[in-house]
Amino acid sequence: MKKYISKILLAVTFVAALTISACKDTTTAEALDNIIIPATNVSFAKYIQPVFTIKCANAGCHDDQTTAGSLSLTTWANTTADYQVVAPGYPQNSKLVWRIEGTSGNIMPPIGYAPLTKNQIDGIKTWIKEGAKNN
Repeated sequence: MKKYISKILLAVTFVAALTISACKDTTTAEALDNIIIPATNVSFAKYIQPVFTIKCANAGCHDDQTTAGSLSLTTWANTTADYQVVAPGYPQNSKLVWRIEGTSGNIMPPIGYAPLTKNQIDGIKTWIKEGAKNN
């Protein structure tokens, strides 16, 4: 009987763990806009990737399938693969910055999509200036 109860408890624990791990982050663009990116020591994982995921990849433009402009922003490796797009240490030389600021002619994200806030743009620029680290 003890073996039977142990197996049931193990199965219940396994199912519970799967359920918890399957939960997805449900952060919205509006909630994301309320997160303040610090002026220094910008973490890619904590601040920049969520912006890219919610406002760029989940919009169906810069995900792994669509790669608009040959750019996927789903991971740090994808984001930093081209030194012309992200020039570590040099935000002023990064095509990504030109696009999000609109200095290249076309602003990203385009009209009709949730725009980046000034804080998000500044945070991306700071992250690049600090070396575009995978932190």
